[in-house]
This record gives sequence, structure tokens and C-alpha cells, in this order.
Amino acid sequence: MNQAQAKISVFEKNLSWWVLACIAVGIGLGQFFTDFFQFVASLKLAEVNLPVAALIWLMIIPMLLKIDFSAMKEVLAHGRGIGVTLFINWLVKPFSMALLAWLFIRHVFADWLPAEQLDSYIAGLILLAAAPCTAMVFVWSNLCDGDAKFTLSQVAINDSILLFAFAPLVALLLGLSSIIVPWDTLLISVMLFIVVPVLFSQALRKLMLRRSQASLDGMLKRLQPLSLMALLTTLVLLFGFQGQQILAQPLIIALLAVPILIQTYGNAMLAYWLNKQFKVAHCVAGPSALIGASNFFELAVATAIALFGFHSGAALATVVGVLIEVPVMLSVVAIVNRSKNWYQAT
Repeated sequence: MNQAQAKISVFEKNLSWWVLACIAVGIGLGQFFTDFFQFVASLKLAEVNLPVAALIWLMIIPMLLKIDFSAMKEVLAHGRGIGVTLFINWLVKPFSMALLAWLFIRHVFADWLPAEQLDSYIAGLILLAAAPCTAMVFVWSNLCDGDAKFTLSQVAINDSILLFAFAPLVALLLGLSSIIVPWDTLLISVMLFIVVPVLFSQALRKLMLRRSQASLDGMLKRLQPLSLMALLTTLVLLFGFQGQQILAQPLIIALLAVPILIQTYGNAMLAYWLNKQFKVAHCVAGPSALIGASNFFELAVATAIALFGFHSGAALATVVGVLIEVPVMLSVVAIVNRSKNWYQAT
């Protein structure tokens, strides 16, 4: 798929409304079909839920098919912009979220949240920030007239780092937050939700490209609806289990959104400002800010479920990230576009 042709569909633009609908449907079904949800939760291998693993594959593989790892050869042409984005993605975002989660969940909002879930909420927020977005950034980049080669090379580099850095980074940050890390489950999650999908998707991509670019584009077009439906189905399952907790304390979602919003806007604006200081072109600074701020929420949801379960606060925290992703990123796109004259002024 040519990044320059990437457009945000009506479905994607209204993703937050679909997530809200899934919350309502999931909570409702959870009240009436408790046995079914318990059965789904029991289908596990090494604490990894098998139905969710299949759904996550349907979510992730179409996104990874878009990634061209050969684009990493463009890194030298955009060294300063890539350096800024890597700094934000791997040195600022995960650690700033760990700090914000500790501040808001453990202290500011602690009296309004269930005490037994505080660690789990913090873990979910950390998981959300530990992996940069790999798919929707193509759309965000296009909406701000971003440089296609920069976006491709940046995403390819991030995905390569993700293969090796995700598990140690998550383990480090959870350890700093005094949260016990089940290493076997974490490593299985990394294999299932990162390594295997990357290898499979790249093999499939090469096979399609041997036929033609049109073959790959056609497959992506067919898989995209399946990817979105898998995401929504996963959310229905999650909220089927989370329903009782949410009905008892509906304020939870709003409280969890606060550190996510602060961190997203803070990282986006920091990346944007740093690019300006390094005199990076606006067509690179825009996608740099957007990649620096957005999250690979599909991976975060999958890992949260695998590590802590459907019922966990971690799973709920990652879903809040899904809920606010689209409107927040569209607002960042608007800021980047409207500030172009300021950015280009010497």
C-alpha cells in the first residue's frame, strides 16, 4: 500500500464511537451470558488466551503487511528526524508514562479507584506506551502531508527495535513500579504477537509483491475490514468481563484517560519542537510528532490480556487508549497543519 494514498476511512474516523458501542454491547452481554464469557476466558495456553490470540493476529498482520523493512535504507536521508522520533519513542514515552501512571493512579486518583487494581492500571498504561504505533501513522502522516519515505523508514526501524526491546523494556518498567513480571508469559506474548506476525507478514508481503503491487493492495483492502472487526470483537469480550467493575465505578475510564492525554500531547509537542530546533523539514517533523505520540494499542491490549487476564485493570487501561486514540491523533494532525507557518519561520 502506497503511503501517499493512505486515507482515513469513515469507519476509522469514527472508531471512538464504535469503541463506545462495544463497551455498551460487551457490558450488556456480560450480564446475560456470563457462562459463555467464562468459557472463552478458560481457553488458555501458558496463560495466553487462544481466541484473543487469533483475533490479535487478524488485527496485527494486515498492519504489518504495510511495512517495508527495506525502507530502513532511507535512514541517512532523514537522520535528524529519525533521531528525534527514536528518542521520544524509546527514551521519553515509556518512562514518562510510568511516571505519570505512578503519580495519577497511585496518588492523585487512588481514592477513586479500586485499591486492588492500582498496580494493574499502572501496568496497562506502561504497556500502552511501550510500543510505538506501526499502522495508523501512515494515515496520520498523509493527513499532514508527511514525507512518505521518512514514515516508512521510521516505522520499519521502530518495528525492528520492537522485536528486541519490547520485553526487556516492559519488564524494567513494571519492575520499577514493583509489579511482578511473569517472564514466561511475557516472552510467549512477544513471540506470538510480535516475532511470529512480523515474520509471517513479511513472507506474505514478498509473495504478494512477486505477483504485483496490485496483488498486495488488493489483499490489504480485503483484510482491513477483518482487522477492524477483530479489534471490535476483542473489545466486546473485554467489556463483557469488565462490565461489573465499570457499572460500579463509571468514573474509572475518565480517570485512566487523564495520564494518557497528558502523555500523548506532551510527547507530540516535544517531538515537534525538537524537530524545529534541529531545523528538520515540516514534512518530516509532522509525522515525527505523530509517530512519537501514538501507540501500538493492538499489541498493548493483547499483552495486557496475556499477562494479567480479561478481568484486569491492565486490559481496561489499554482499551481506554483505543477509545481516545483517533480523536486525539486527529487533533494533533490539526495542530501540526495549522502551525506550519510558525514552524517554518526562522
